[in-house]
Amino acid sequence: MSEATLTSEGQVTIPAEVRKAMGLSAGERVVFTQLDDGTTVMRAKTRAILELEGLLKDAVKKRKVSVDDMNIGRR
Repeated sequence: MSEATLTSEGQVTIPAEVRKAMGLSAGERVVFTQLDDGTTVMRAKTRAILELEGLLKDAVKKRKVSVDDMNIGRR
């Protein structure tokens, strides 16, 4: 288990063993997600939004959705 201290400016140094395990290096971004149970999850932001292009292409081919189905709840 790793530990870090919060500075008066709100900064924390991520321990070296955590950076290594996450594959982080200087200048890379991390994302914090707060869960309903009070837990905060930190993950490496490894993908740009443009890398997701075409990700659902095969799923769309398998299932067609009508405009009426997309407008559910707008009636």
